[in-house]
Amino acid sequence: MDYTNIEERMKKTINVYEENLSEIRAGRANPAILNKITVNYYGTATPINQMAGISVPEARLIVIQPWDMSVLKEIERAILASDIGITPNNDGKVIRLNFPELNEERRKELVKDIKKMSEEAKVAVRSVRRDGIDEFKKMQKDSNITEDELKQAEDQIQKLTDKYVEEIEKITENKEKEIMTV
Repeated sequence: MDYTNIEERMKKTINVYEENLSEIRAGRANPAILNKITVNYYGTATPINQMAGISVPEARLIVIQPWDMSVLKEIERAILASDIGITPNNDGKVIRLNFPELNEERRKELVKDIKKMSEEAKVAVRSVRRDGIDEFKKMQKDSNITEDELKQAEDQIQKLTDKYVEEIEKITENKEKEIMTV
């Protein structure tokens, strides 16, 4: 029996979860925070990383240096309009994003957000499990597999589910440590 489709979908869930976590700022500058911000560049919504060099010279600083200086103001506007909560400093050549030190209250808020995202990822993995089991039940109903094979498939899918839920918990734990110790 083939479980690759089910495992692929669970892996995608993990990848999306990790991507979402990378956008949470933990007091440390992370260029991934700019991934979802687009700038109107000659009528086209363009991601910042496709129109500027992005570097992290210090732990709490991101420097954005556009290749075309005429878009400096547009990049600044896009960052201000986004929900990253950081005010850009524009010196006419580059934009600097200074990440402030996180206070204890903000850290706890971020941990709550992470736990919520973790739970959503687990629900998504369990949803893939349910779909997979339903698929095998339908096969059994159509007499394509036996009842024993169905039970075996359910056990195998449950093992995959447990494996990926555990992986989500490890990722969550690491991110929480990162936030609380910055």
